[in-house]
Amino acid sequence: MKHVTAAASPVTPLSLRSAVPVEQGPAHELLEALPAAIYTTDAEGRITFYNEAAAELWGCRPELGKSEFCGSWKLYWPDGTPLPHDECPMALALKQGRAIRGMEAMAERPDGTRVPFIPYPTPLFDVSGRLSGAVNMLVDITERHRAEQQALAEAEERARGERAAQRLAAIVESSDDAIVAKDLNGVITSWNHGAERLFGYTAEEAIGQPITLVIPADRLGEEPEILARIRRGERVEHFETIRRRKDGSLVEISLTISPIRNRKGEITGASKIARDITERKRAQERQVLLLREISHRVKNLFALAGAVVTLSTRTARSPEELAEQVRNRLSALARAHELILPDLKQEQAATSTTIEALLRTIFSPYEYGAGDRIAIDGPELTIGGHAVTSLALLLHELATNAAKYGALSVAPGRIAVTWTIEDATLSLRWMERGGPPAESAANGEGFGTWLVDGAIKGQLQGQISREWGADGLSILMSLPLHRLTE
Repeated sequence: MKHVTAAASPVTPLSLRSAVPVEQGPAHELLEALPAAIYTTDAEGRITFYNEAAAELWGCRPELGKSEFCGSWKLYWPDGTPLPHDECPMALALKQGRAIRGMEAMAERPDGTRVPFIPYPTPLFDVSGRLSGAVNMLVDITERHRAEQQALAEAEERARGERAAQRLAAIVESSDDAIVAKDLNGVITSWNHGAERLFGYTAEEAIGQPITLVIPADRLGEEPEILARIRRGERVEHFETIRRRKDGSLVEISLTISPIRNRKGEITGASKIARDITERKRAQERQVLLLREISHRVKNLFALAGAVVTLSTRTARSPEELAEQVRNRLSALARAHELILPDLKQEQAATSTTIEALLRTIFSPYEYGAGDRIAIDGPELTIGGHAVTSLALLLHELATNAAKYGALSVAPGRIAVTWTIEDATLSLRWMERGGPPAESAANGEGFGTWLVDGAIKGQLQGQISREWGADGLSILMSLPLHRLTE
């Protein structure tokens, strides 16, 4: 059977139409009034009747008695595949002589819009049982499709949100920084592994507790100010403070705090990222100390260069001899200065040496042509690589001070360094004689004194005492042997 397409005449309000003369009656009025699209065909599939709802759905008015199977402009399967009219559900119902259910299709109007619908084609038989035609009801499911698409979009959005939340949770849990969430009352609501490592509390111990759990008593005033800023929607950037660990120890941290908002944009809490800055602070302190030490050493080098020239002038008999003595003493000074370089580099320990060799290297700039002005005596003792730098640093400082202010600053001056070992302790005595009168005020409590005391009491874990007298400075150092030999 050859298919005849529906005519694309505009939809206008018309009364029920039929291909054959029919009596207008209650049945036709009922069909015309129904909101569902209904049409009928003869046994050959030619459309014999349709109501206004059908014309509205199709967007056109098919020609009665000629258009076949369906009055739509074009038909498609739900996946968009073209559906020939003679293969549509109405055609199947006529060919198979049975009602067709459970199928969907889309009707395309002349303006290009598409309407998804569910057909309910049912064959009609006369009193003798012979097929006389069919009736079809088309249910517009546009709203259902729209709801399904919206639900699908929402489901996809939720899935994306869940995936993003999972990724974020994985990032939070694997972060080395402490990441903590709290509500607007300051009660902890989440606590990652980084927080466990930094503060010592497990998530089970921390969640549900006030954030003051990790705030020292003298810092409790910070929390109300932070919460006030969060309520105003402000973000707190790189706030450096101190917090308390579970074991009671304090840790320096940098805080970044951001408001947490719900889907309505309302602030419900705060997210805190806490980073341990202890090492950074220590590095800054070391940097400041290093700069002070460099400044101190540079000043000392200028003073020592002047002292070397003065000492050499007293003994040199010619300009050539003066130049030779100055050159040799400055070279010796450079060799002594190298002993303390590993401390500056912080790369590796110095090479082991004996205490006598260490002293002779440090005193070498001042011994040239000076006879017995420096005396060194004591049992042989090897200084380990880790202690060499600290011991060289403090002995170099003492020798520098002697050259600037003490016994080595004048020709008659003498220094005697002696040591003994008893009960696993090294007792080292430094005695200056023949120099200017030693006064504690002259030596002061400056960087050099702090440097010597820091090396002895800090790195070497020893003790030091000083005596300032008219004959010169006397120093006694007591150092644990194990700190010198390791």
